[in-house]
Amino acid sequence: MIRKIINKQLGDLLVERGVIDEHQLEKALALQKDKGGLIGELLVELGFAKEEDIAQSLTAQYGFPYLPLSNYDINAEIINIVPGRVSRQYLLVPIDKIGNNLTLAMSNPLNVQAIEDVELLSGCSVQTFVSTSSDIKRAIEKYYKNKE
Repeated sequence: MIRKIINKQLGDLLVERGVIDEHQLEKALALQKDKGGLIGELLVELGFAKEEDIAQSLTAQYGFPYLPLSNYDINAEIINIVPGRVSRQYLLVPIDKIGNNLTLAMSNPLNVQAIEDVELLSGCSVQTFVSTSSDIKRAIEKYYKNKE
């Protein structure tokens, strides 16, 4: 899978797309400097952007496809590939497997450590889709609640 990389920071991309303004970005960056965290999550926390805006901007910035999970049914066999603790730790959910390729929905598809851990655990090559943190948390609750 070839991904286009746009060499812009997420905040700049959100300003360019009209999701937030410069003042909101500066406020979020100051908060990030103060307490850490991902800029996208801070913008949502501050009420400046919606999770969907962040997810769609990530798809525009890095070429990861966006997948809203709300209407997606995941097979129990697929869920069993990734332990619940790993899904919770990295905020990801396995959604499909074809041959040796495992597809994940992640809120942060740039988390290389998460991808490497899942590849090690599953013995599969991982492909990633972007979903919102809320969608993934709901899916984890739905699919892993009786597993642990």
